Amino acid sequence: MTAYAVFLRGVNVGGINLRMADVKEALAELPVTDVSTLLASGNAVMRSDLSESELKDAVQVALRARFGYDAWVIVMTADDVDAVVGACPYPADDEDTHTYVTLSSDPAVLDELWSMAQQDGTEHTRLSPIATAWLARVGGTLESPMSKATAKARYKATTTTRNLRTMLKVQAATRKLA
Repeated sequence: MTAYAVFLRGVNVGGINLRMADVKEALAELPVTDVSTLLASGNAVMRSDLSESELKDAVQVALRARFGYDAWVIVMTADDVDAVVGACPYPADDEDTHTYVTLSSDPAVLDELWSMAQQDGTEHTRLSPIATAWLARVGGTLESPMSKATAKARYKATTTTRNLRTMLKVQAATRKLA
């Protein structure tokens, strides 16, 4: 069995309010084991014999059926989470900045976001074909150009963003399953 992290897009923001206990229950009905949810921002870890794409499809269908919203998720193996977190050159936090990781199921979308970040001067680095890290000043995350860009409707099916602190927690949880 493979250890996976599942990142839900847009949970507990914009009127989509899900209790993580209910999410865990819905996910546990899939062909998975050892389901656990982390934080209220829509993060789960589990084991499964399904491929990444099969698990992504199964999770999206289950969440749409159970909660009646247009669910989109990013699925990563524990090894991929390790690689992304390990590649990040920025600190989890410092006095002036927060580090964010934008994940995407479509590398071309990250290419678009990369171009936007370059144009607006956001400090950023590509961590893998499916992940990029970027910095936002403390207190200015929602106003940052990258936050505004990733919030656009055109990216909701393929991206989600987490702060590096959350990614570290997900990494620790997937390591326990691996």
